[in-house]
Amino acid sequence: MEGTQYWPFLVYVGAVLVVIVGQLLLSHLLGERHRDRVTGEPYESGIAPTGSARLRFSIKFFLIAILFVIFDLELVFIFAWAIAIHELGWTGFWGAMVFTAILAVGLIYEWRMGSLDWISRRSPAPRETAVRPAP
Repeated sequence: MEGTQYWPFLVYVGAVLVVIVGQLLLSHLLGERHRDRVTGEPYESGIAPTGSARLRFSIKFFLIAILFVIFDLELVFIFAWAIAIHELGWTGFWGAMVFTAILAVGLIYEWRMGSLDWISRRSPAPRETAVRPAP
């Protein structure tokens, strides 16, 4: 009788395996077959490469990505708080408000420092005056 509690899980695993094998078989049967020279090259998948794959990204891209991860992780904590709000009471509410306030201050700081701007706010370079050659 002990094995009967696992039958939904076994049915799920079986269904997943059927879907995986089915997709692999369908892609093998219906997929294109060509043996061009560029088909085996990485990153292009059969399309002739048009340049170098080494691109330089701005540091702003990575900064925005890190900020996204930080503020996305904040939602995990707020979601957990929202689930347990009845058990936490007012203490939990005020703890969540302090947590949110600290994150808001951090966001305002990043905003004021210009970390969220893609275009820098530097003032334009002063114009140089043309120097006339002596006669």
